[in-house]
Amino acid sequence: MSSILLIFLLSILEGVTEFLPISSTGHMILFGSLFTKGLLSKHFMDNFLVVVQLGPILAVVIYFWETLNPFTKDPGILKKRVLLYAKLTVAMIPTVIAGLFLENFISDYFMDNVIVVAAALILYGVLFLIPEKKLCADPDPLVKPETLSYFRAFAIGLFQCLALVPGTSRSGSTILGGLILGLSKQCAAEFSFLLAIPTMFGATGLKLVKNGLSFTGTEWAFLVFGNVVSFAVAWIVIKWLMGYLKKKSFRIFGGYRIALGIAVLFFVLPGR
Repeated sequence: MSSILLIFLLSILEGVTEFLPISSTGHMILFGSLFTKGLLSKHFMDNFLVVVQLGPILAVVIYFWETLNPFTKDPGILKKRVLLYAKLTVAMIPTVIAGLFLENFISDYFMDNVIVVAAALILYGVLFLIPEKKLCADPDPLVKPETLSYFRAFAIGLFQCLALVPGTSRSGSTILGGLILGLSKQCAAEFSFLLAIPTMFGATGLKLVKNGLSFTGTEWAFLVFGNVVSFAVAWIVIKWLMGYLKKKSFRIFGGYRIALGIAVLFFVLPGR
């Protein structure tokens, strides 16, 4: 496999899996363990797997621009936007604290452990098989991201911390948290996507500051190319998922996670 083909496939994988509750990090680690060895340096790949998230971040911003746009003269709309930003800020607090204290521990013990990835895939897959009405008996369809209570926003931030473990899925943990806290499917998904903007942007910036920007010209080209591809794919996936959730549940993703987790365990057993 050529390096450019590898970057292209990884970027498609990132765009598809970042906002579906199936763990983009888990898929990238598994794919990387099978196909990336020897093609590109470990330093570049460690950075690429984070920086390629910038494309999906931009896709979220553009898709939800009418919800996020702060440049309005309408006082009522501006108030809603300010409230939304406040709720997202509150939801970020647990993630920032957990990331600062647990990043090195997670990186040292979990990031390259396919058993951990498989276990997380299966565990959260089982949770997604539980009907939404059993997770929360009385979801409130009138709650919107900007009308969330600060308590609910903070609690969703706590659920997001679970995604530090690879294989969990940031969108999966926050969507499940939203459902448990009484949000509708659409509201839980939308808040999860919006929360991805500061979360992923912060993680990308922190990674680059920590590891530096010492890339070759070819590697810079790969980073730009990868983000263009992941942006286009992520935008399509977001649009599809928001329409899908109007009629369908998350159970299909639960089944997929379980099947993938079992397949991973099978292939990493001794002798496989």
